[in-house]
Amino acid sequence: MGLFSRLFGSGKKTPGSLSRAALAKMPRTDVKERFDLEMRIGQGSMSKVFKARDRKLGRQVCLKILDKVKTARFDARFGGLDRPHEGIVSTSLRHRNCVKTFEWGVTRDGEIFLVMELIDGMGLNFLIETNSRHLQGKRFDFLCQAAEGLAYIHDQGYMHRDVCPRNMMINTEGVLKLIDFGLTIPNTPDFRKPGNRTGTANYMAPELIKRLATDHRVDLFAMGVTAYETFTARLPWEGAQSLQTMLSHVNSNARNPQEINPDLPDPVVKFLLKAVEREPRDRFQTAHEMREVMRKLQERFPL
Repeated sequence: MGLFSRLFGSGKKTPGSLSRAALAKMPRTDVKERFDLEMRIGQGSMSKVFKARDRKLGRQVCLKILDKVKTARFDARFGGLDRPHEGIVSTSLRHRNCVKTFEWGVTRDGEIFLVMELIDGMGLNFLIETNSRHLQGKRFDFLCQAAEGLAYIHDQGYMHRDVCPRNMMINTEGVLKLIDFGLTIPNTPDFRKPGNRTGTANYMAPELIKRLATDHRVDLFAMGVTAYETFTARLPWEGAQSLQTMLSHVNSNARNPQEINPDLPDPVVKFLLKAVEREPRDRFQTAHEMREVMRKLQERFPL
């Protein structure tokens, strides 16, 4: 079944958005009245994130409040297209490897807020940076879970557009959850058009950096960079501190991961290099395919 059929012909809910007029008519929530804000636990490029107690749900939650000015500025990049905002996207996703969003609403200040599960755990980025013992023998397991969640997101007709270790949380039970759908867009022709360069620089696919047409394979490239980093604690290219550096890394091959970790088996090296191929046609074509290859490697190499 093609994407068009999935979105418009199969009875599934079409990824959509609320008009500004409809959003303006929504009831407003007094955040301070409904939530006990316990502490700030995150700061996104377009949001603030709090650990809070939700008096309505009677539980601790993660409360995310989107900055309306920055969100509007981001939406303007799509030339008048109705981009589904993060609340609509997040509440539509129901998968073990995606953070659960209970509901969304509008604050008295007109800002969209999301009420999400509070994940007791650590980011994959922290585990990599600290060379945590929790990675030992679990690298492929975590990456397979990430690919599972990403495959689900793609099957729903979306591109995540900000896949990176920072946006992967692992709870105390070892379940990895993809988070932060602030940059997520529909995987449709209008949203795949050239021009919109968004995401985390070190994980951006070459076609995204060059402002070419994109598709779901930009997420697969980002997954590849994440996998490379998970096994080497380094990036395939030098960190993208400037546009010039970003452009240079799309014009050169990734360094052989065995130069960083000589103990990596050849089949794992082959997988990592394929995952970060500069040409989309040379990479893995779906998250399902990527996951299956990693599962087979996991059986042989429990790294």
